[in-house]
Amino acid sequence: MLQKKLQFILIFVLLALFTFAQSPIPAADQTDQYFHLLKNKKIGIVANQTSRIGNIHLVDALQNAGFAIQKVFAPEHGFRGEAEAGANITNGIDSKTGIPIVSLYGKNKKPTAESLKGIDLLLFDIQDVGARFYTYISTLTYVMEACAENNIPLLILDRPNPNAHYVDGPVLEKEFESFVGLLPIPVVHGMTLAELAKMINGEGWLNNKIECKLKIIPVKNYNHQMIYHLPVAPSPNLPNDNAIALYPSLCFFEGTNVSIGRGTNFPFEVIGYPDYSDKNFSFQPISLAGKSVHPKFENQICYGLDFRIYSKKYKRSYRLDLQYLIDFYSSYSDKNNFFTSYFKLLAGTNKLEEQIKEGWSENEIRKSWEPELNTFKIMRKKYLLYQD
Repeated sequence: MLQKKLQFILIFVLLALFTFAQSPIPAADQTDQYFHLLKNKKIGIVANQTSRIGNIHLVDALQNAGFAIQKVFAPEHGFRGEAEAGANITNGIDSKTGIPIVSLYGKNKKPTAESLKGIDLLLFDIQDVGARFYTYISTLTYVMEACAENNIPLLILDRPNPNAHYVDGPVLEKEFESFVGLLPIPVVHGMTLAELAKMINGEGWLNNKIECKLKIIPVKNYNHQMIYHLPVAPSPNLPNDNAIALYPSLCFFEGTNVSIGRGTNFPFEVIGYPDYSDKNFSFQPISLAGKSVHPKFENQICYGLDFRIYSKKYKRSYRLDLQYLIDFYSSYSDKNNFFTSYFKLLAGTNKLEEQIKEGWSENEIRKSWEPELNTFKIMRKKYLLYQD
């Protein structure tokens, strides 16, 4: 009996070690791969709360290791990730390290030549979630452009994409470019930020087709089909794996008069509005500091759907789900005011709104994406660092 127990324990330990060995290791944790590149360099860092070496913030870790950090460039939500979506981020000084912070969200979304003075190397380490309208992709694009214009190399510490296991949605059309959609890619692109950086360079998408000098440290033990649990919430309103999985499909509702739960403790896990006919589920958005100040339908009871009960389904969704959008439009009494002008920017096209208004089915809409989507998928293969 004792021998069998010991054999079981041994097998369990070996399986655990094998699982750990095969788990994705973000580039930041692989310090032996890039610390030597930082020696004797004046460094700028594009970072937020997800930028970590283990449990220590990347900036804190590098400063403690003696590297010369000149500035931190902060994207949407700020350097420490404490600002809600759309909140103005201002320049300042990090109270913990004393390092100057330059905002990349607000008036200047692109590093200026002045802000880059005295920097030998810019390091980029931010966790993405794999949707075109998540603004860290736009930040990466502008950072690459600024680096190319000022002859500063960019070192990207890559991280897994939790929605990398599929590619779907309409490809953005140029006339709908904005900070929530800057590149001609589909809503779900199935790439990490480093892979996207290669594509941005390779396809000549920077201003005047200039090219950024890239150095990439890839994720270890990773492929696009792996399930990856984000150890740190990538933004205040994507608090868990379920919300992240739902985000590509539910974010379309941000461009409608339907709430996605901002102002609750479960944003991007519910949808609803005060006049929804089915009263079986309700929620009440309230003002939450750092998450959602004065959210849509603040202090009003909203009725709708609770996607937390469908969490298993959305952990491995392999396509955008448009049916809820179609159904909510169909049941909305004031159809002229269902969509807002923001919807076209999120969709990256005016066609999706027109198709829904004209009563197209989900399958018909999806078929209309196929030519551009298939062209993107072929192009995408040239830039992959990891297997699908």
